[in-house]
Amino acid sequence: MSRSATIERITRETRIRLSLEIDGSGQSKICSSVPFLDHMLDLFARHGLFNLEVEAQGDIDIDFHHTVEDVGIVLGDAFRQALGEKKGIKRYGQASVPMDETLASVTIDLSGRPYLVYHVNLPKVKIGDLDVELVKEFFQAFTNNCGANVHVNVMYGDNVHHIIEACFKATARALDLATSLDPRIEGVMSTKGML
Repeated sequence: MSRSATIERITRETRIRLSLEIDGSGQSKICSSVPFLDHMLDLFARHGLFNLEVEAQGDIDIDFHHTVEDVGIVLGDAFRQALGEKKGIKRYGQASVPMDETLASVTIDLSGRPYLVYHVNLPKVKIGDLDVELVKEFFQAFTNNCGANVHVNVMYGDNVHHIIEACFKATARALDLATSLDPRIEGVMSTKGML
């Protein structure tokens, strides 16, 4: 069974094509026209062991908001589609990742009920040309479209790059656990019989 998805989303603001293989080896080919987002998605694929290709074009002459948010939408859609009925998955995943002086923790429930808890205090600065508040927009879009309950918590950290990087790495590792198949699970991991 191939747990993969390819999605193309075209709006007046962005054009995105994304391919995802959940059971990959961490290979990626990313070109979103937002260099810092490319870096985060590259390490997301590597640390989650997902194969990921993203090609995105957007109205970056205005700003990066639409592109960052829409990539989050499409990535969430791809996970939801690739997981199908979610039979046999562990459903829950948690990971804590240090990045030098930073420690971030992400906990995920692939419940079908989207909810983001985001305890990441970042100053209103830019990394390159990216406004860092767009990171929350990315996670919100991903959460809503994946249908996941996602808790992102940064316990401490000073360097903004390190904080965001730790969040993406922890998300990838938590998703790897949550999407893992367990042969002991019959159907889905829910007493309701569906997720």
